[in-house]
Parts: sequence; structure tokens; C-alpha cells
Amino acid sequence: MDVSRLVWRQWAGVRPTGIDRICMAWMAHFGTRAQATLLHRHGRHILRAGASRELFALLADETPAPVIATRLRLARWVARYGLSGLASPAGGGRPWLNIGHTGLDLPELETWCSAADVKPVLMVHDLIPLTHPEFCRAGEPERHRQRMRTLLRISKAVIGNSQHTIDVLGAFAEAEQLPQAPTLVAWPGTQQLPLPAQRPENAYTDFVILGTIEGRKNHLLLLDIWQQLIRRLGTAAPRLVIIGRRGWACDDVLARLDSGEGGDHVVETGPLSDEAIAAHLAGARALLFPSFAEGYGLPLLEALAAGVPAIAADLPVFREIGQGVPLMLPPDDVEAWMAAISGYAQCDSSSRAAQIARLKAFKAPDWAGHFARVDAFLGGIGPFSPETAPPLAPVRPG
Repeated sequence: MDVSRLVWRQWAGVRPTGIDRICMAWMAHFGTRAQATLLHRHGRHILRAGASRELFALLADETPAPVIATRLRLARWVARYGLSGLASPAGGGRPWLNIGHTGLDLPELETWCSAADVKPVLMVHDLIPLTHPEFCRAGEPERHRQRMRTLLRISKAVIGNSQHTIDVLGAFAEAEQLPQAPTLVAWPGTQQLPLPAQRPENAYTDFVILGTIEGRKNHLLLLDIWQQLIRRLGTAAPRLVIIGRRGWACDDVLARLDSGEGGDHVVETGPLSDEAIAAHLAGARALLFPSFAEGYGLPLLEALAAGVPAIAADLPVFREIGQGVPLMLPPDDVEAWMAAISGYAQCDSSSRAAQIARLKAFKAPDWAGHFARVDAFLGGIGPFSPETAPPLAPVRPG
């Protein structure tokens, strides 16, 4: 199992995002049966079982700690195992699970997989850099094209986080004239947010948008709407709470946030703990999710699972996972979003009440169901236990 993404994310001190949490769930499920792999530009390593177990434990520890403390823990692990923690490139024909797109753009990865005798089982989360390159960092579309081409060339099995993702991958494979391995759609499990026992005093007065601030998340639409709401309602305007770290392709949004144009009615919190996010959602009129493109949509499912209504962009994946519950609107229809938000802000909102009624039938995807599908799908791929593989010789310096 590849854990490269989790290692560098912890080293950088980045709070886990949706893909990180999926990687951690897979590590928890398969970790006792797996050896870890690490990929970087100067090498690819399969770790011995003992070193793998200890690294899995380090990566699973979500106890809040300063970045320097996390780095020290990882440095001690390196000092403890050094080169002796690395196995020779012999996977014994076992599946190689890569859940975070990690290293798929590295040169000679296909050669390594063959030499290491592993069967790549890869998860694809989205193809947004290819379908919506205007919302990505410079160079990312080219890197992601390489990742997806590599995925199609080397995979023995592909797992998609949604049918929408698999459909887009299939169209890409056809355009690139590349074969596609057997695929499985397995919705990731939904995190149960630690909701407070009592609603906050300002319950049901805020609207919340949750996720990295980046161009495709369409924060600009909401800032335009709040500018109009404040102009029209003054101090009676609802509050918009923006939760998430600052990202890319959104200089116009960041400039407006820095200007403070929304006053007390537009609040940017930065990244928050799960407890703080839950507290904000518990008092929300609705989660707002006006993205132009998504591969899945964990914040949407987390909000619905917590009983919080959502107004979301009318995207194929949201229609797939939303189970008919959210109010969905075109992401570029400012008037429709203004009308919906104004309506939901009313104490006697019939539209909001109707969605709350629909929420009673909502069933959030869970990890038990996810892994039941995954385990059945992977049953024919090969053994997982390192004890079934040939003995692995240590790497000799030089």
C-alpha cells in the first residue's frame, strides 16, 4: 500500500482533506495485511513488515501536534529503520494499492511495477485538471494527463469514487486509445461529524461553504450574492461563513476577502478542526456548494448526514450521491442562487422545510459498505498478507 501522500502531507503540516481521509481509511482497513511503499523522484521502496506497521501507526495518529513534533516522529522512524527498513523490489505478485494518485506522473513507474512484481490497484478521484484546466495550477493539467495515462497502462483494477468519475475516465481512455482495466464504483464512507449536544445560540442563522478556497469552488458567486444581500437588508442580512484554507486560481476572491467588503456578514475562518466545523454546521441554515466541477463531494454528504440542508450546484456527481435531497441549481445562475438563499434565510421557509423532510430518507455511504464492495472486487486480484510473499532481502548501501 502506497503511503507517500500521507507522509508528505504530515511532513508539511497540512490538515487532512477528503482524499487524505480516504487514504487513511484504506490504511486502517488493509494496514494489518499490507506492506507500505514510498515513492519519490529518486526511488521507489517497499518497506519491511515491521517498518510498515510502525509507519502506519505514525500516520494514523491524528493527535494535534506542532509540525516540528510530527517531523521529529517521522525522523525517529527513519533513524530507527534506515536502509534496513526498505525491502528489495519484490512484491510477490500481490496487489499494490495506490489510493491517492501518488507518483503516477513519475518516470519509469511502469517499469518499477513490473520489476517489483506488483499488481497495481488504483483509485481515481477526478479528472478535473483535464475537464476544467482553467481552475488548476500551472502545469497540473499536463501532470494529471500523465497520471491518468499511466493509470490506464499499468492498472490491473481501477476503483472510482463515483460513477461520474468512472464515466469521465472511460471517455478519456477512449480518446487516448488506451485500454481500461476492470472498474468498480465504491462511494467513500462519510465521516460522522462530532455535532454538539446542544445547538448554538445563533442556530440556523448562518450559511456555510466548506472546502479549499479555489476557483472551481465558485466562492465568487457567493460574494456577489452577499454584496447584494447586505446592500438590500443591511444588518438583517444572514452571515456567510467560509471554512477552508486558501488555494489557487482565485486571486479575485482573495482580494475581496482581504478588502473586508462583507464586514461582519462574511467570515473567513481558515481550516478548522472537525469539532469546529461541526459546530458551524450545527447552526447553519444550509451548506452552500456552488462548485463548477467535483469528483465526489464529501462536504455535501457530511452535511446531509448531520441533518443540515444543502444548496448545491447541479452537477452529475451531486445528482448521483445526493439521493434527491439537496436543492440543486446551475452554478452560474446568480439569480437562482440569490432566490434560493433568500428563501432559505426566512424563518418559515417552505423550501428548507421540504428538504429537511427529504433528509429523513437520506442514507449516508459508510466505510463498511465501501470495503464490502472493495474486498469482494479484489478477491481475485491476489494475496494481501506479506507472509505469503517470498522472503525480501535488505537493500545494501551503494
